[in-house]
Amino acid sequence: MKRKSFRYLWVGQALANSGDLFYIVGLMAIVHGITGSAMFMALIPFATTMARFISGSFAPILMDKYNLKSLLASSQIGKTAMLFLLIMTDYALGEQEMTVYAILGFVFLISLLDGWAAPASHAMLPRLVDTSELTKANSFIALVDQMIQLGGWAVGGLLVAALGGSNVIWVTFVLAAAAAIFMRLIEDQHETPQGQKEKSGVSHWSSIQEGWILIWREPSLRAIHVIFVLETIAGVIWIAAIIYVYVAEVLHREEAWWGYINASFFLGLMLGGLFGMRAAEVIDRNIRQFVIISSFGISFMTFGFGLTSLPWLALVFSAGFGMFEQLKAVSLQTTLQRSVSVRLLPKVYAAQSALISLVFGVSTLLFGFITDQFGVRATYIIAAAIMFISGCYALRIRSRLPEIGEGLRTDSSLN
Repeated sequence: MKRKSFRYLWVGQALANSGDLFYIVGLMAIVHGITGSAMFMALIPFATTMARFISGSFAPILMDKYNLKSLLASSQIGKTAMLFLLIMTDYALGEQEMTVYAILGFVFLISLLDGWAAPASHAMLPRLVDTSELTKANSFIALVDQMIQLGGWAVGGLLVAALGGSNVIWVTFVLAAAAAIFMRLIEDQHETPQGQKEKSGVSHWSSIQEGWILIWREPSLRAIHVIFVLETIAGVIWIAAIIYVYVAEVLHREEAWWGYINASFFLGLMLGGLFGMRAAEVIDRNIRQFVIISSFGISFMTFGFGLTSLPWLALVFSAGFGMFEQLKAVSLQTTLQRSVSVRLLPKVYAAQSALISLVFGVSTLLFGFITDQFGVRATYIIAAAIMFISGCYALRIRSRLPEIGEGLRTDSSLN
């Protein structure tokens, strides 16, 4: 974890993630100022999700032609250029409805670039640290990300209040440019010479299929992704729209409690990340048990959160959910990285990114419908049941989850 390239990766990611967060806050302020419409504001995350699904689906084609480092750097350079054009467009058009449609177009294009950057970043990490340090590295990356999420929304709100939405996009522009520089500094020892990649001779369709086929054929990867899908479906309950209804209808508190619940959730994520760093060796030796226990822990916390009407207890359950969620995510991430060779790991992450984006988008609509028709308590009870099923599934297939030294490191042909 002391290698310079790993440091460049996490610093670059931190800058990029901070910029993404400020950019969303700034855009929300601009769109709300022009339209005052919640529907138009909701189109921003929808456009983001759909673009990442499309980009994630086609990312393997780019991964066959270009190195991961090149993809990460070009994504950040492209985002920097798009942000500059977005700023110029906002200045040129001013406060009119056409500006909103232009913003949505730029959001879609920027998210397309993110769609291949995310799997490339995940796949890059095992190349930069020793296998024995994967759990600690994943925990550290997760901790940094959650610290940004915990404080970023508040900082973004203060920046919007002080500078205005348009000027906050300038801050994002600077952060994206800095992130691109750090990505360019990464040295990947597993990097394939560019000419060899271009002569691979693999058809585009075969390249797109490769990650999906590997996930389906390998029992270990299939089991991991079933758990990922169940977790994604249930995790939708933490989107702003559902938490907002929960605060109003269950806790009967003012809007500020939405922020308190989110803060406690991210605090739990940070505690889970700290534990992952401190107890990396313990998790490595008992990684199957951590996946199973955290699944049942998430189910219990979700069930308690949905039933309680006591605000302070809701904060406790929210933090508990975050802690178990982080431990589970780190355990699954480490297991996945040890199960696949560095050559095929980018393809698996690309397929995973597309799958999770699609499942999340559909689940958002489904749980929104359930909340409207049956009430927000029913939403949390159903989510708790899904996580309980995930725990039972993890318990049943625990032998498929490779522990330390048992990874598949699959690198065989899939034809």
